[in-house]
Amino acid sequence: MNHTLPDLPALQALSISKSYAGVRALRGVSFDLHAGEVHALVGENGAGKSTLIKIMTGAERADSGALVVAGRDVPHMDPGTAKALGIAAIYQQPSLFPDLSVAENIALSLESGSAWHRVDWSTRHGRAAELLGRVGGSIDPSRLVAALTMPEQQIVEIAKAIGSDARIVIMDEPTASLAEREVERLFDVIGRLRQSGVGIIYISHRIDEVFAVADRITILRDGQTVATREAAAITRAELIDLMVGRALGDIFPRRRVQPGDVALEVRGVSSRAAGIRDITLSVRAGEILGLAGLVGSGRTQLAETLFGLTPADAGEIVVRGVPAQIASPADAIRAGIAYLPEDRRQHGVVLDMSVAANTSMASLGAVSRGGMMDTARERTRALEYVERFAIKTPSVLADVGSLSGGNQQKVALARWLATDPAVLILDEPTQGVDVGSKAAIHELMQQLTAQGLAVIMISSELPEVLGMSDHIAVMHAGSIRGVLSRDEASPSAILALALGQ
Repeated sequence: MNHTLPDLPALQALSISKSYAGVRALRGVSFDLHAGEVHALVGENGAGKSTLIKIMTGAERADSGALVVAGRDVPHMDPGTAKALGIAAIYQQPSLFPDLSVAENIALSLESGSAWHRVDWSTRHGRAAELLGRVGGSIDPSRLVAALTMPEQQIVEIAKAIGSDARIVIMDEPTASLAEREVERLFDVIGRLRQSGVGIIYISHRIDEVFAVADRITILRDGQTVATREAAAITRAELIDLMVGRALGDIFPRRRVQPGDVALEVRGVSSRAAGIRDITLSVRAGEILGLAGLVGSGRTQLAETLFGLTPADAGEIVVRGVPAQIASPADAIRAGIAYLPEDRRQHGVVLDMSVAANTSMASLGAVSRGGMMDTARERTRALEYVERFAIKTPSVLADVGSLSGGNQQKVALARWLATDPAVLILDEPTQGVDVGSKAAIHELMQQLTAQGLAVIMISSELPEVLGMSDHIAVMHAGSIRGVLSRDEASPSAILALALGQ
């Protein structure tokens, strides 16, 4: 780590305050970043991290306080000024144009000139390929962004930032959609940027990553700066306590549950469309089956097959002892299978609809009479889930988009539990949520299994897989390479199977 920092910070935020409709988002927050430093910014959802970043990049204007870049006061920061000053941001949700190619997306952020200038396609593609190579990406610059996976889109965003010669790079949950190998490549890129004098603000809910990459750590809580510490001078437990203001204890409090009958049995299932073959597994009521593997191993594709999005063309799926013909999600729901996908903002919840509407969306029959919606019943059921899951919302009529990521995930869970499933498939259930919300979701999973629900959990976080699973099925190249018991499982054993060994 680089601890010899120059005297003049590359960026300073001094006593920044910001309110929205009377709600104080930031209260006198101060933060500084030096050239050649990785300074992590951590805190629970709602702590003020996003607001501070928006102010630094000019997307929002502070009510009071000052921004100083390379010793120069910047009284009126806006996105254009931020770019001119060498500030670039990489967000958790890529902001790419899906119907344009990778090269065109990179060019939009780097090229200038009139609308009528001739495009040198060879140079454009060469520049894109060079930037992608610098971040370890092997993506064809001519591919449409719509055809890229989330990890590939994130790599394109990083290439854009590097290409703009930014001196201050803000990374907001940059590894949320990346596999372990891609995370290692990103850390290599961060190391090169640091050596070239770039200052990096690193935001992540993955505590292990923060300690792996950061020189200093600033903790925000309730819109205020709690502390700034050298990463080497604070422990994981101390950091979590500062973030949440209370001791969390064990982050993965998996308690043994006596398993019941087999809830789901999959026998030799294959799907050419999904790229999976000869899948055999089972999960009992009260169990959590962890599904591990590298990105591209077929974990999500297996979930989509079980839920009828890409139906199986061979094999048998048995739910609660009854063979199920699953050709669509409606078939899966009727059979007793529920699926919460990875990208909750696109597929898990409808952001512009209320908590009540989102909760009832998959079980409209339970909140309608004679073909007409019973809005009173819908609100009552939604309120029950709000109370049961401790969802933080001003009202069941509030738009889900106004809630934090952790609370959006709880609403998505409520939607599927309202269908009374036997099996709940969770794809990256705690991705992008803060440590407090992560613990709450894990506790909720405990409660659900204690009530007899069978859970299949897909996760890229090995500690989560190891800590929460009763059994772990490891996938590689569309098939299951092995199933480990809780006692047999270890990071090295899982990784070996994930690599096809």
